[in-house]
Amino acid sequence: MDLHLVTYFVAVVDHGGITKAAQSLYISQPSLSQAIRTLERRLGVTLFDRTGRRLELTDAGRKLDDAARRILADVDRAKAKVEAVRELRAGRVDIVTHAAFSIDPMVAMIRGFRERFPRLAARVVAADGPSGVLAALRRGDAEIGLMDAGADHATFTAIPLGEQELVLTVPAPLATNLTDPVPRASVKAVPLILDLGDPGASSILGDLIDDDGRNVVVDCAHPAAAWDLVGRGTGATIAPRVVAEEQMPEALRHRLDPPLRRPFGLVVRSGRPSPAAMAFIAVAKGHVGVTTDPTDFGEW
Repeated sequence: MDLHLVTYFVAVVDHGGITKAAQSLYISQPSLSQAIRTLERRLGVTLFDRTGRRLELTDAGRKLDDAARRILADVDRAKAKVEAVRELRAGRVDIVTHAAFSIDPMVAMIRGFRERFPRLAARVVAADGPSGVLAALRRGDAEIGLMDAGADHATFTAIPLGEQELVLTVPAPLATNLTDPVPRASVKAVPLILDLGDPGASSILGDLIDDDGRNVVVDCAHPAAAWDLVGRGTGATIAPRVVAEEQMPEALRHRLDPPLRRPFGLVVRSGRPSPAAMAFIAVAKGHVGVTTDPTDFGEW
């Protein structure tokens, strides 16, 4: 049944008749009478006893009255929830990323998002490389992806944000013969701890690994373990400068020559993002100094 018919029915019950109910609804009395007859016809029952001067509910009418008030209350609650999301008073954004960006810039973006929108929540989903990010978006596991800007994002909308500076992070005992910056060719003589299973990392670190890969002394897929190994002097690693400074403060950080930078950005599915997602995108852009442009998403 149409929601307006339910509203009309409850108004007639509350006002005890058609005339006063029509006045409260700002519609004509004949239109309201016709609406009630339409509702009775659709339900196949008589809702009001019309023998007296005041309309009285039949048994069917009393049952509908209880159900109708629950329906209207549910609608009001749903409207309130939608309005809360629209006004950014409630809601959650789901972001998927892979290891390369799970700390830098993800942590700063999440912190900025929560500071600016304290009533919104964020959920970060882990993926295996750029292809895993796109797969999660296709499945609907997340609404926004943070990944390598240079990766093929197919039909998704891409928002370039910035670049990570990658540095050689090396224990002091292994850095005695290294200059700053370090020529990339010289890195081949340094024992490295890398994740060779990360396709994104492999594509940009190839010229730091010797031909037979012997300078990769530990192939480690767990960033925290790799950082700990660097701290214990097992080898060096290539990491974003922010990550190196925060996670391996005792190690030395050497620039590479030529510099090694990894571009990153957001990818979103086609269509209008949710209000919470739009809020996160605005914060992410502000974090790297990019001006927010609503035309990135066509007609919002």
